[in-house]
Amino acid sequence: MKKNHKKSYISKSPYFLFILLSGIVLLYGCKAGKNYVQPDLHLPPTFRNAAEDSTTSDSNANKIANIGELSWKEFFEDSILIAMIDRGMKNNLDIMQADGQMAIAEENLKKAKANFLPSFAIGPSYESRRFSGNAYARPNSKYYEGDENPPSQWFLERSRNRISVQSSWEIDIWGKFRREKEANVAKLIQQESYKKAMQTELTAKIATAYYKLMMLKEQLDVAEFNLRLNDSTLSIVELQYKSGLVSSLAITQTESQKLKSASLVPQIEKEIAIQENELSKLLGEYPGEEFLVKRELNEIKMLSDISTGVPLEIIKNRPDVVASEMDLVAANSYVGVAQTMRYPSLSLGADIGYDALNISDVFSPTALFGRFIGSLTQPIFQNRKLKTNYRVSLIARDNAELAFRQKVIGAVTEISNDLVTIQKAEEEYEIAKKRLKNSRRAVKDSYLLFSSGYANYLEVINAQSNALQSELYMVDVKMQLLIANIELYRSLGGGWK
Repeated sequence: MKKNHKKSYISKSPYFLFILLSGIVLLYGCKAGKNYVQPDLHLPPTFRNAAEDSTTSDSNANKIANIGELSWKEFFEDSILIAMIDRGMKNNLDIMQADGQMAIAEENLKKAKANFLPSFAIGPSYESRRFSGNAYARPNSKYYEGDENPPSQWFLERSRNRISVQSSWEIDIWGKFRREKEANVAKLIQQESYKKAMQTELTAKIATAYYKLMMLKEQLDVAEFNLRLNDSTLSIVELQYKSGLVSSLAITQTESQKLKSASLVPQIEKEIAIQENELSKLLGEYPGEEFLVKRELNEIKMLSDISTGVPLEIIKNRPDVVASEMDLVAANSYVGVAQTMRYPSLSLGADIGYDALNISDVFSPTALFGRFIGSLTQPIFQNRKLKTNYRVSLIARDNAELAFRQKVIGAVTEISNDLVTIQKAEEEYEIAKKRLKNSRRAVKDSYLLFSSGYANYLEVINAQSNALQSELYMVDVKMQLLIANIELYRSLGGGWK
């Protein structure tokens, strides 16, 4: 009866193995966690204050749909500025650190991919267990074989000399390793996006610093020109004073106006030096260089007439938005990882090698051994750690989604603000041009009338003062318009391509 029972068990074992393998395959198809789906952001069709042709259509098919898609070498025309940005990209320490973080993310991704493979280890081991007479052990009978009186003190109870290859392999039944891989891919993309965001920010800062330096040098030219004009006025007043046409008060007031204009020169020169130091810092260099500016602000042509695209495009083009979404993708994957930790885990293992009592017998064929292990472990009570980790991962995912939504709202708001800033700066620039034209005409007319005796020195001083302020204001408004264009370019995700 026993023999028949044994045959029956053996005959059924292949079916048992088939059922076991089928169960493993079915379990492997059950993936924990949900695949990432981008949340509905309810984005508006266009940006507020965007031009009517801001979306791609047949009428503007030849235009670039989004200036944020331009590289900074295409967006900026100034060769000096382009060279500065290039230097900054190569020398910036933050970008270098971002490269290091990307390298770390790549290594973590490689590690996550390797989780799908079995692990192997090889090495010798030695074990010796010794006891004394009162210990609950006996001398190793084989080791002391042939000895009439085995030792009773510090005798060898066990000796093992082993060299083996060990392997273990956890089967990814629930997709834990796949979710970990997804999270690490998202983290790598996130680090790449952080680097792009740094490049965008650096491009905008260098361009802004460059245009501010250009503005200051133009303002210095204006101040020096006005100072020469004050000298000419003072010469005429002095001649009139000698002729008895004006009092000494006229000379005093004219000299006071000249000194006021002269005080602007060192003030602006100080600002130029500080701005050059700031520009050197952005380029990753020590202060000391005097930067050349060969163009005037009026010669700079920006690309503000090119379409800004639609809000949906910032999700794929703006680096900080992409980084925020990748944080959400990773958080979604970690929910799946935390969920799998609550499910059974299937592990396979094997050890193959030599195991002998005496070291001289280690490589003997009679010492060869093999051990094969399969285990299916279901966690039951882990002090609520697994449940807590899972619930925390759900909360973290919800928070990551909220942060992503907030980032998108902030990006759309920034672009809308930049658009209205450009529009109003252009209107202000047109007014500034008219104001400058009138003040220049007033200076010319007052000077002619003063020279002919039909206007007094106070009218000349007042006209010159208004002209100076109009000149400085004109330069400042033009610079603000350029910076608004740069900010729009940055807000749309430009500057990293």
